[in-house]
Amino acid sequence: MRPKAIDVKVLDNYELLIKFDNNEEKIFDVKPYFDHKVFDELVSKDIFNTVKISGLSIEWINGADICPDELYNNSKTVK
Repeated sequence: MRPKAIDVKVLDNYELLIKFDNNEEKIFDVKPYFDHKVFDELVSKDIFNTVKISGLSIEWINGADICPDELYNNSKTVK
């Protein structure tokens, strides 16, 4: 079963600190996703900062979200 995101905090440089229900903390870099239209608005810090937990993953006020597997597998573990 995939880990569920349970907390998200905005970091500098369009990165997020995500805590998962397996007690792992990971950093997810959102910048590579800005090439996709649904993530265009996230360049605005006001919109980027609206990120919240939603279901197994995260989403923003504009409806953009990240697949739970993508979020977990493409994040770097915090040591």
